[in-house]
Amino acid sequence: MPAILLAVALLFQETPPAAPPHAMPGEEAVEPYAVRPGNLGARAFEGDAMAQAFHGQDGIHRIVDGFVRRNFADPVTGPVFANHDQVRLKRTIFEQFCAILNAGCSYSGRDMKAAHKDLGIQQADMNRLVENLQAAMADEGVSFSAQNRFLSKLAPMRGQVVER
Repeated sequence: MPAILLAVALLFQETPPAAPPHAMPGEEAVEPYAVRPGNLGARAFEGDAMAQAFHGQDGIHRIVDGFVRRNFADPVTGPVFANHDQVRLKRTIFEQFCAILNAGCSYSGRDMKAAHKDLGIQQADMNRLVENLQAAMADEGVSFSAQNRFLSKLAPMRGQVVER
C-alpha cells in the first residue's frame, strides 16, 4: 500500500522547468521570460549566411562563453557584471545573438532598456564590451566583415543601454 501512495504523490509533484534546447552546458533550468520578438533589440538577418559565418549555434555558444568570461574578468566591465547570474546571462545573450543571426532561436530575455536599467553603464563600459565581443568573435574565426555586419545590428541598442 505505501508504494501506491508514493506513486500517487509523484504524479502530483511539481517538476522543475526543463532547460531550453539551446541551454549552455551545465545550465540548470530557469524560468524564462516570455518570448517577445520586440525585445530582441534588432531585426534578424535574412537567410542563413550570417549564422554560417558564426559557425551555427555551436559557434555562437563558444562566442558567448568567451564574451561573458571576458566581461566578468575585465577590470572595466567586471563591476557591471559582478552581481549577475552568469548562467542566465549566457543563455539570454546566446538567445539574442542566435535570433539576430537567424540561427534558429527565439529570444526570451527582457528588452534592452529594462535589462540594463540602473546598471550605470557608461560609454567606456560599452566600448570595452564591444572590444570583448570582437575578441570572442575573432577567437571563433568569424571574418572581420561578418563581425562588422553583426556589430552594425547591435550598435543601435547603445542608446537603450548606456545611462550616462
